[in-house]
Amino acid sequence: MDRLKVLIAAISLVVTVPAVAQGQVGKRMDVMDANTASEKQLLGVPGFTPALTKSILERRPFLTMADLDTLLGQTLSREQRTDVYRRLFVQINLNTDSDAEILLIPGLGNRMLGEFKEYRPYRALAQFRREIGKYVDDKELARLEQYVFVPINLNTATDADILSIPGMGQRTLGAFKEYRPYKAMQQFRREIGKYVDDKEVARLERYLTLN
Repeated sequence: MDRLKVLIAAISLVVTVPAVAQGQVGKRMDVMDANTASEKQLLGVPGFTPALTKSILERRPFLTMADLDTLLGQTLSREQRTDVYRRLFVQINLNTDSDAEILLIPGLGNRMLGEFKEYRPYRALAQFRREIGKYVDDKELARLEQYVFVPINLNTATDADILSIPGMGQRTLGAFKEYRPYKAMQQFRREIGKYVDDKEVARLERYLTLN
């Protein structure tokens, strides 16, 4: 009888434990995604001229924040670019992006850079919030979250996690799920390439993992 009670308790625990989120993209408040912002939104960014806005639209997607910084560095000073990044950014992959890219986040110094890296690899944004929340208050944590993402597992992520990818809609979500389980990223490129062009496949892929 005691063994039966233990077994029932164990089954109950397995059933009630919620699934762990596999990734997620930080919630945006004031910071727009450089790859999906409209022309009108880009023209509202400090220091952006019609010519610079055109260059950004033509060069998109930016697959790293370094790519965007390099383009803007041709016409804007470091101080000007810092002002831009308070409004516009290419989110940082918390697990793989370089020190230089992470330090492009406005107001982020070497001390916080060290804290960001200390907790790698991140499995979900909940981990980022928990660990970085030890060092900053809730307002600053929410500000920092806008700039980051944890890669989303293509095969196990929830609809909500996938929809957190900038520019993601229900149609593309359905396509993502239709071909599960993915065995390799080449399969993702082939199948999703039926619905969007190569540039969009590359933009979406940067948010994804099969690990």
